[in-house]
Parts: sequence; C-alpha cells; structure tokens
Amino acid sequence: MRTPRQILEDSATIAVVGASRDSDKSAHAVPLQLLRHGWRVIPVNPHADRIWDQPCYARLADIPEPVDLVNVFRPADQAPAVVRDAVAIGAKAVWLQQGIVSPEARTIATEAGLDYVEDLCISVVRSLERLSRRT
Repeated sequence: MRTPRQILEDSATIAVVGASRDSDKSAHAVPLQLLRHGWRVIPVNPHADRIWDQPCYARLADIPEPVDLVNVFRPADQAPAVVRDAVAIGAKAVWLQQGIVSPEARTIATEAGLDYVEDLCISVVRSLERLSRRT
C-alpha cells in the first residue's frame, strides 16, 4: 500500500466526486488547490456542467479518459458505491476526505487492489508535503 504522499505524487489525474460549484465549500476550494498546483482535476457532479472552468461529468463512468485517483466529497453512506465505480473505471486509488470513514468502502477498495485513504484532507497532505505537479 502506498502512503498518502505517494498516492498524490503518483497521480496525475484526479476525479472529484461531489465537487461543488459553491466557492465557500471545501468540495470546491480543496480540489481547486490541486488544480492550481498542476494536477488534472475532473469534477463529478450531476448538477453542474462546469466547475473551475473544467467540464463536469455526472458519473465517474462518463469521464472519457483514465483516472488515477478518485477523491470523494460525499457522505460516508455513499462511499461504497463511489468506490465500486472507481474500481469499474480502473482508478488506482480512492481518497475519502476528512470526516468521511467507511469500513465497507475500505473493504471494497482493498479487495480490488486499490490504495485507500480516508478521513484525511488531500489539500492538507499536499501542503504539508509541499507537493506540486508543476516542474
């Protein structure tokens, strides 16, 4: 299993399930920081066409390119379904944001061979580790 730092370092494309159009929400601000530091960030929200000036997709299955990491901003009871979708699209890792914990999602991910992080803010890890995709 890779560490959170290794997962972020190894991931070029991050799909954000539950991305928000509301700039006051962490589901908007956190992924925006990843975008600003060089990651390809793909918003997934069935109620939006564009977020961060990026095309938005209703479901992970609708994304027309490979995804390395699925970052989840949804309630814990929705996490197992999101992880199943992440497995189905061939993602290599799933990251549940701070405050989101799901033993069922963890089991699904680990049984499918995906790296798994939960209850940890991806932006905090990026900042503390001073990570950037820019060269």
